[in-house]
Amino acid sequence: MKLIRQLVLLSIAIFPFGAQAQSGGIKFAPADVQADMAYAYETLQKAHYNLYAYVSKQDYDAAYQELLKSVGQDSLSLLQTTMLMQRLVAIGNVGHSEVDFAAGSYIAYAMQNGTLFPLELAFEDGKAFVRNSYTPDSTVRAGDQLLRLNGKPIRKLQAAFHPYLSAERTYFKDAKLEFWSFPRYYWAVFGEKPSFKIKVKNAAGKRSTHTIPAITVMAYEASRGGEILKNERSFRYVEGVAYLHPGPFSSPDADGEAQFKAFVDSAFADINTSQAKYLIVDLRNNAGGHNTFSDHLIAYFADKPFRWFSDFTVRTSEVLKAHTKKQYPDTIPDAYTRNILEYPDGETFAYEQPMQQPMPDSQRFQGKVYVLVNRQSYSMAAVSAALIQDYGFGVIVGEETGDTPTLYAAQFSFQLPRTSVEVKVPKGYIVRPNGDEKLAGVKPDHIVHDHLLDEHDEVLRYTLEKLIKPMQISEVRK
Repeated sequence: MKLIRQLVLLSIAIFPFGAQAQSGGIKFAPADVQADMAYAYETLQKAHYNLYAYVSKQDYDAAYQELLKSVGQDSLSLLQTTMLMQRLVAIGNVGHSEVDFAAGSYIAYAMQNGTLFPLELAFEDGKAFVRNSYTPDSTVRAGDQLLRLNGKPIRKLQAAFHPYLSAERTYFKDAKLEFWSFPRYYWAVFGEKPSFKIKVKNAAGKRSTHTIPAITVMAYEASRGGEILKNERSFRYVEGVAYLHPGPFSSPDADGEAQFKAFVDSAFADINTSQAKYLIVDLRNNAGGHNTFSDHLIAYFADKPFRWFSDFTVRTSEVLKAHTKKQYPDTIPDAYTRNILEYPDGETFAYEQPMQQPMPDSQRFQGKVYVLVNRQSYSMAAVSAALIQDYGFGVIVGEETGDTPTLYAAQFSFQLPRTSVEVKVPKGYIVRPNGDEKLAGVKPDHIVHDHLLDEHDEVLRYTLEKLIKPMQISEVRK
């Protein structure tokens, strides 16, 4: 029972579905599902900043009609309904327009002793690698390349999952698949399987075929030790180099922003007292969040005023106004919120934020800054890395981010009236500080692959040994 409670708490924290978290067995009439699909599509057209940014209205309409027809005559489970809504929202391929994984159904399945595929996967350069193996077959190891599963090439399986994952690029879709996890999505799309036939290739190039048993959801969740994204905040010295892992730029606590700022203040007070010359800021596996968090961090090593965008516009709508009034029932906190409520539905306005000022010289870190990123650096984490790169505040090390720093974002959500599925939608368009509108992630100054996203830290080791250590040696010689 302890594991069940842990899974329920974990799932509710990760998958914000509210009441749906306990409704895995609910059924919906086809007419209700179709009505909510119509409501979702109509609302997306009104509330999304640019629903047709990457697909034409004609193609979106056609795909929508095909999904409506696929509903059929039988009642639909919560899982089936959620998956349909995922596909509907993902037609547009905008990363911040999405429906999350079906948490309620997953929790119900777990409590019924449901089972999963026992290999956690990482996706790199079009290949799938075993990130963690939870099978008793000891010949299947982390680092092995998965070639086929139940007779299907892994690329065909990835293509089968991509329609449910809303993202601008295949690279980002695969990053999201890593985030939600391959075993969970394999179950959601293909259902429960008692065992799996796999073909793998090990590091020496030897190919082998195995039949491996499924693992229970509870055992899987207990074994994997949490999600890819990391919420903890930490500061320490690694081989004499200051290392700051700020965690996400958000917090569920009412005083979360104050706690974050106090943590950052304390870290930089220590850094300056120790007279450190090098600082590593780790933005890998970071969910992003709000610029009030990231701005405070960056101000400690910025050498000139800065802003996290060159252009930021917001589209207001009836559903956004309702969301905003619910969020602020008594007072309007700022001009930004006032514009959302006062501009006519469907119009856009420019968000004017003053430049953020650096910390005073007595507090500011004036040494060399290295910022680590990977494909799991999301939203404001990717935007912050772009800011640091564009202003020249630090050197970016790692792999290209899945999320892009020029993006449709400023996400909010609305709930479908009959099924209660939550739909997330971007109300804004953000252009990175240097004005580049190309659809690309943040490309590091030094590219280092974060293979498997495991404990063997290629990116940190490269930064310490190839970038910082030579400079330390040079300083000693001088």
